[in-house]
Amino acid sequence: MVGWRFWIDRGGTFTDVVAQSPSGKLITHKLLSENPDFYNDAPLQGIRDVLEINKDEPIPVKTIDAVKIGTTIATNALLERKGERTALVINSGFADALRIGYQNRPDIFARKIILPEMLYEEVVEINGRVAADGSEILPLDTKGLMHDLIRIKSKGINSLAIVFMFSFRYPEHELIAKRIASEVGFTQISVSHELSPLIKLVSRGDTTVVDAYLSPLLRRYIDNLSSELIGVELQFMQSSGGLVEAKAFCGKDAILSGPSGGVVGAAKTSSLSGFDKIIGFDMGGTSTDVSRFDGQYERQYDSEVAGIRIRSPMMNIHTVAAGGGSILHFDGARYRVGPESAGAEPGPACYRRGGPLTVTDCNVMLGKISPRYFPQVFGKSGCEPIDELVVKRKFEDLACEIALVKGSSIDAKIVAEGFLKVAVQNMANAIKKISVQKGYDLSDYTLTCFGAAGGQHACLVADALAIDTILIHPYAGVLSAYGIGQAEVRDLKQETIEKTLSTKSFDSISLKLKSLVSKGILELKKQGIEENKINVEKSLRIRYLGTDTALTIAFSSIAKMIDSFESAHLKRFGFVHSSRELIVESALVESIGTNDLIPEEKIYRQRPINSLPDSDDNLPVWINGQEQRIPVFQRDLLEPSDVIEGPALIIQSGATTMIESSWEAKVTNNASLIITRLEPLPGREFIGTGADPVMLEVFNNLFMSIAEQMGSTLKNTAHSVNIKERLDFSCAVFDRLGGLVANAPHMPVHLGSMGDSVKTIINSHGKNFKPGDVYALNAPYNGGTHLPDITIITPVFDDDGKNIIFFVASRGHHADIGGITPGSMPPFSKSVKEEGILIDSFKVVSEGKFREKELLKLLSGGEYPVRNPKQNIADIRAKIAANKRGEFELNDIVSHFGLETVHAYMSHVQDNAEKSMRKVIVNLDNGKFNYPLDDGSEICVSIKINKIDQSAVVDFTGTSSQKSDNFNAPASVCRASVLYVFRTLINDIIPMNEGCLKPIKIIIPEGCMLNPQFPAAVVAGNVETSSHITDAIYGALGLLAASQGTMNNFTFGNEITQYYETVCGGSGAGPDFKGIDAVQTHMTNSRLTDPEILEWRFPVRVESFQIRRGSGGSGRFKGGDGTIRRIRFLQPMLAAILAGHRVVAPFGLEGGNSGSVGKSYVERCDGSIVELDGADQIEMSAGDIFTILTPGGGGFGQKS
Repeated sequence: MVGWRFWIDRGGTFTDVVAQSPSGKLITHKLLSENPDFYNDAPLQGIRDVLEINKDEPIPVKTIDAVKIGTTIATNALLERKGERTALVINSGFADALRIGYQNRPDIFARKIILPEMLYEEVVEINGRVAADGSEILPLDTKGLMHDLIRIKSKGINSLAIVFMFSFRYPEHELIAKRIASEVGFTQISVSHELSPLIKLVSRGDTTVVDAYLSPLLRRYIDNLSSELIGVELQFMQSSGGLVEAKAFCGKDAILSGPSGGVVGAAKTSSLSGFDKIIGFDMGGTSTDVSRFDGQYERQYDSEVAGIRIRSPMMNIHTVAAGGGSILHFDGARYRVGPESAGAEPGPACYRRGGPLTVTDCNVMLGKISPRYFPQVFGKSGCEPIDELVVKRKFEDLACEIALVKGSSIDAKIVAEGFLKVAVQNMANAIKKISVQKGYDLSDYTLTCFGAAGGQHACLVADALAIDTILIHPYAGVLSAYGIGQAEVRDLKQETIEKTLSTKSFDSISLKLKSLVSKGILELKKQGIEENKINVEKSLRIRYLGTDTALTIAFSSIAKMIDSFESAHLKRFGFVHSSRELIVESALVESIGTNDLIPEEKIYRQRPINSLPDSDDNLPVWINGQEQRIPVFQRDLLEPSDVIEGPALIIQSGATTMIESSWEAKVTNNASLIITRLEPLPGREFIGTGADPVMLEVFNNLFMSIAEQMGSTLKNTAHSVNIKERLDFSCAVFDRLGGLVANAPHMPVHLGSMGDSVKTIINSHGKNFKPGDVYALNAPYNGGTHLPDITIITPVFDDDGKNIIFFVASRGHHADIGGITPGSMPPFSKSVKEEGILIDSFKVVSEGKFREKELLKLLSGGEYPVRNPKQNIADIRAKIAANKRGEFELNDIVSHFGLETVHAYMSHVQDNAEKSMRKVIVNLDNGKFNYPLDDGSEICVSIKINKIDQSAVVDFTGTSSQKSDNFNAPASVCRASVLYVFRTLINDIIPMNEGCLKPIKIIIPEGCMLNPQFPAAVVAGNVETSSHITDAIYGALGLLAASQGTMNNFTFGNEITQYYETVCGGSGAGPDFKGIDAVQTHMTNSRLTDPEILEWRFPVRVESFQIRRGSGGSGRFKGGDGTIRRIRFLQPMLAAILAGHRVVAPFGLEGGNSGSVGKSYVERCDGSIVELDGADQIEMSAGDIFTILTPGGGGFGQKS
């Protein structure tokens, strides 16, 4: 006899249940995920509810065949840091490797830096090391390991993560450590090469730790479920989109357990309805998940969740904080939605738990959600409807608050409609991140909506994206649970290859795939899948030599794989490199246990054609600024070929679908709704030019989204590691006068300084601009910063090609621009000419024609030409492509809103930023600060606050004259530093734009080191002096002790190979917070190359990288500690350091002590030590170790 089958998605707010009865009938049920007054576990309670048994009665397991679950248990534990007590075992010298990570900070404008809390509480450093080539440098210290593990175990820690360098390929040391840990008695032992056999120590290490941290928790949860479901087949959904038996479900695969079911459900149901290209739109109570499917699941292999890097295959799902529970607030100028959520507790205001106004409440207020048709699970009894009255009262209160600011009354329903518009735009921008930003045309896609709130917003989101077709499955309200029922058992195995794709490597790659196939089939057979029901998909992750961006290509002949790769690369990134070697990064085998799909229930027409069921109700609903009475239809009464014209509401258990005006819904044979647009989108939305608080937020987000899309295009299409992996770039949108409108938060030192470059181009060529022209500039004395940063500027013309209406610009750091040393960061340059090729307003594209010959001549000329001009040209092309994306998106919003409106809102967002800045300035006090440099020079700054007009004067009079070395900073760098500091004083999300500087007058005397005259050298000004300026301003304001105050620019190489990195240090303490150890500060946020990647590609070895404990200044709040980085050279090379604070310590404030100064030296292989200056270079021999000690941050306040 066939028994019950349950498919369950335990979400953040609701738990959805789809049950298949023994007769094959499907039953859906929805309950709160957390309701401790009535039950302990939602999935078990959901089963009881469907079977109609009391919560104290045992579940009749003999009537149940299978239970399949997607759960947020692991995700919640990770977010709340409530996993198992865990210890980390790692190579000596790398105890801090996961804590330092890639050294970037999450929020570049936060003075109080907050880094994710580590999941492990103890670290065991163990001697033993294997090189990149597999040779054993040092045998594993087994005795020391045994001793340390016994000590850890005695503290009550039972979960262990083991991570060793290059274990993904040479696992012997990890296997020995695992055996010893087992002997000691650890109950959870997670080993990196078993969990993620892929290169990159940091992300593989994080993956291993998260597995050790979460797996015991999952095991206890599974044991609890199993105790009530004895004998029932129990499976869990994995992040990669496949089911796995309960006992094999582990922490690293549980992060996207529930959302992955939604992607599967959307893909399966859409395919059955004839749609093979879809955007999945899953809007729940807490957030919205968006995904893309075009016949294959799109997965990501490197991701970050709750601050933890995961290097394991996961569904590519982008989450935006705009769910039904996203909180609404008015900041005095803009309507804001999220990112905070009311969650399940207390939930939206209508949930009767005292919650705040949310997106769900907007729909209640507008009549799109009716208490009559919403689950009645609220109140003390657990069976009351949502509370309309409290929603109405709260919106009326909010309308009064807004009216006080605006000076005129406003209807509460208009307020709710405005907030809903902002939420819809946020969701549309999220969808662009997974589609438009990756080169996919949304006009080819259908919007497949699901989740409890998806149908409420489907038409509005489609309107925002110009999508013409929407699919809503009959189980859309519970589609994640339904998808879990449709999912196959899958096993995904991946191993690093790192070989050139060639006839020489083909056989060994084939053997590796064959081995993975055998392992995958064996894994599925263990789970009861018969071999004849197992399909295998083999693929390779392939990338170009010298890059880190790999694409997944189906395994085939070499010729076919090259064709497939180039085709995919061209589509994704816009270019191919036919002459460059292809590297097989890893092999991937997915074993799939085929299953019998749940047959779609067909419905048949009973009523006459062109007849509709009687509407259930006629509800007043607010639509486009006015109230209309619209019909309500019960979805289960609709029949095939029924057509419902909007506006109308379609109600079903667990979901409401709003058919907006100009849309119609047609019912299919499987009861799906295919919603199509009746009328084309209006060509123009007339909203006027006044500063409407709703549209102010919409345009704020639109302009920032455009800058971010430009950045995504640049990152995707760039060739150099500096831009593609270290993310040393920025993109921005400017108004027609060159005023900054939006600068995506990429590299702080670029923020604000690009405006000078744009204005230089306007002043130089303003009368000669023609459509299709693009300009390049790096001239420090004409709008640039330093020579490696090349800015590409594109004027955007109107449709007639007569008037310039905007500018867009992209800037990126080039690995080499010539000069006297490889890497173009010479420590001893005396003139800008020695730092590389100077590009002064060069027209790189003329009326659409790329001037490659002329550009190559420029880059190859001069006394110190560039060393790899082809890479420079490739990166310049990438910036041109990024600007093209910005130009396209700007023209799109002009088509929608009109040029006058867009220009007006560019001014409005600048005005909004100006007002935000003035609010901050009025609370500041006058101050001055003298900031001494290592060579005796001084940066002097005085700040005078005018509290009446809320303005500030930042005056650098008294600063030392320009210098004979390269620590001079162009005026644009100084302005960028001022802008950065004042922007960090605004504790809110606003775009960085021209408005931030309007209340600030900056005085920089000509000829001083912050406004030098040609041809003074400036290469260190951008990277070093900029950091000094920010600390000096903070000192004058008395708000923040000094950070490490240097970027510790480290380069090495020769004429063939160049490498450049900046090394993190300590941040400064503030009035109520301590500094942070080992983090990038202020004017940089560049990433650091993973140690395994560094050693794999360059003839060096990372001996250690650790926190320099005790280097932060003491005080009531201690400064952050710096770092110690030791690099051993395996071949002779020239190495250089360009750094500050080697003599003068980073200052403390209010009695806090200074941080320790930095230091650099070389330890020769004969044991001798060579001390280095802050700006120095040295020939390294094989075996020599270059050591960098970075400064600590200053302390704040006297230590009690």
